[in-house]
Amino acid sequence: MIHVGEKLYEERIKRGLTLDEVAKATKIRASFLQAIEKGDYKKLPQGTYAHGFVRNYARFLGLPEHEILALFKREYAEDKFVKVLPEGLTKDSDFSLSKFKITQTLKVLLLIFIVLLVYIIFQYRSAIFNPSLRVSAPAENSIVSSQVVTVIGKTDPNATVFINSEPASLDKDGNFKKTINVFPGRAKITIKSVNNFKRTTILERYIEVKI
Repeated sequence: MIHVGEKLYEERIKRGLTLDEVAKATKIRASFLQAIEKGDYKKLPQGTYAHGFVRNYARFLGLPEHEILALFKREYAEDKFVKVLPEGLTKDSDFSLSKFKITQTLKVLLLIFIVLLVYIIFQYRSAIFNPSLRVSAPAENSIVSSQVVTVIGKTDPNATVFINSEPASLDKDGNFKKTINVFPGRAKITIKSVNNFKRTTILERYIEVKI
């Protein structure tokens, strides 16, 4: 069975016309005319425009429009070839659903990986980082008039604190407070925090004891 494209092609050749000449006369792109002749309908715009191109092409060549359109409708599987714009009219509009799904899946997997990584680092941060340690009293180079000094500070709740080698108790938030004895003169107080992975942070405070 002869196809629409073949009928149009044969008639055009019979009339000695080129695609460019037909395109100029019908205002239809030469690439669309060529697609019609070859039956490559996926390169045409969606249904209404494609039908109009075929009608105008047949009318220009003097072929019976109704007969040509009837043949074209049988050949044109719109559900298979329909596209918003023809290929090449705007490459930016060539939207791939499968590529979109793959991209979205990769983004989700990357997000899950980042969340898991952050969770692992948070859970095992004690194995990576030294414990935090802050001493609020006594202040560095402060002068005290007693041989009894109270050391106050805060560290990680899971750590163990030693003040001048003596353990200090922590509350659930990691706060500690311990009273120690010091000798007159310049005294050094060493505060050490050790976590479960033996990561250690040490701070020193120098005070002047005057009695």
